[in-house]
Amino acid sequence: MVLTKTPICDFGRLAVDFRLEGIDGKEWSLVDCMGPNGLLVMFICNHCPYVKSIQGRLVRDTLELQTLGINTVAIMSNDPMEYPEDSFDNMQVVAEEYGYPFPYLIDPSQEVAKAYGAVCTPDFFGYNSNSELQFRGRLDNSGMKGASDVERELFLAMRLIGKTGKGPEKQLPSVGCSIKWSK
Repeated sequence: MVLTKTPICDFGRLAVDFRLEGIDGKEWSLVDCMGPNGLLVMFICNHCPYVKSIQGRLVRDTLELQTLGINTVAIMSNDPMEYPEDSFDNMQVVAEEYGYPFPYLIDPSQEVAKAYGAVCTPDFFGYNSNSELQFRGRLDNSGMKGASDVERELFLAMRLIGKTGKGPEKQLPSVGCSIKWSK
């Protein structure tokens, strides 16, 4: 496990379009995923202990964001040949186990992760309704502890983006395992 931090937010950078297969067998694009008030694009995987520790809070927050017109999409870009726990079949198992309320897509070429500049899991990109990046931070400050009484940084930022189109100026980087690039 290589610990990696995300870079600071590149405010206004446009979201990159994609066409990726979801665990539901459907092909998804950026337009398919976008909500009327914004979109949270997150790079996650199945094996990362950082992602595992936030599953419940992630589902809770994305369900609440849906009620605010903000959709979410999760993309798995790790090399499943080197990390079998991140296979397509296991993506389906994890999504069902946690009740993912968002599309979970596989990025087999890793081109989408590279285009976004994703570096770790979890890596969060919050876009306004114009597909402009307004958030590149962490879920909250609990790390892998899973405390329930922490400030919901990602949720509050996305709620602000949904209302105003602008993200908070102060953002703290997400921390997680490095993306497992193919050799």
